[in-house]
Amino acid sequence: MAHAFEVNRAPGAHPPTSNLDSPAIRQARVDLAACFRMAARLGMGEGICNHFSFVLPGHRDLFLVNPFGLAFAEVTASSLLICDFNGRVVAGEGQPEATAFFIHAQLHRLNPGATTAFHTHMPHATALCMLEGAPFVWAGQTALKFYERLTVDEDYNGLALDAAEGERIARAAGSADIVMLKNHGPLVLGPSVAEAWDDLYYLERAAEVQLKAMASGRPLKCVPHEVASAACRQMQVGNAEGARLHLESVKRQLARSEPEFAA
Repeated sequence: MAHAFEVNRAPGAHPPTSNLDSPAIRQARVDLAACFRMAARLGMGEGICNHFSFVLPGHRDLFLVNPFGLAFAEVTASSLLICDFNGRVVAGEGQPEATAFFIHAQLHRLNPGATTAFHTHMPHATALCMLEGAPFVWAGQTALKFYERLTVDEDYNGLALDAAEGERIARAAGSADIVMLKNHGPLVLGPSVAEAWDDLYYLERAAEVQLKAMASGRPLKCVPHEVASAACRQMQVGNAEGARLHLESVKRQLARSEPEFAA
């Protein structure tokens, strides 16, 4: 299901690769690689498909993304590519998967606040994207983290193999942090790798418990709007620090069992 992207390696006006190895960029590589590895451990990956990206610190028109051909469990900090919005690989070996480029380049170009973009067909959240109507019924506390931060894209158009479809998805996302792409899967956008990871993790857990509750055949007890809205706001207080600590815990776990992720 993955498609290779015709990469452009023509010279351009971007800085030499020696300028793309600052401490901030190195840290971004490690953080993003940790997310890939933990997503794989938790069963959130799908073959060599799906992709996470992050706008390069200090370079608003460049982004990190995983190369085509590696499963999430194989990604390392140094294997991540640096690409521009025109399809040029500025640093790294390989090329991005086609839909990774067309979706993520347009998301970062059109949504400046979306510094991070995570898209993976993790099973429970993707299952909710396959249902008619609203994906969440807002019956569980974890789901309320996304109550006023989520939008739904109803207009599935097949694979995103051109800039026009990537732009359509980016515009459908608007200012939302979570986009449920109907007939496709979830998309998580955020201002940092840590915050995107935190949302991705809890989105899948919220979807999982809702599906378990639905499978019981009993009616779900939905939370009233006023309470759901207040709970969503409560969960955003201190969220950046909580997300940072969450990602730090991920890196500690990986450092013990998969230390090569940071190489």
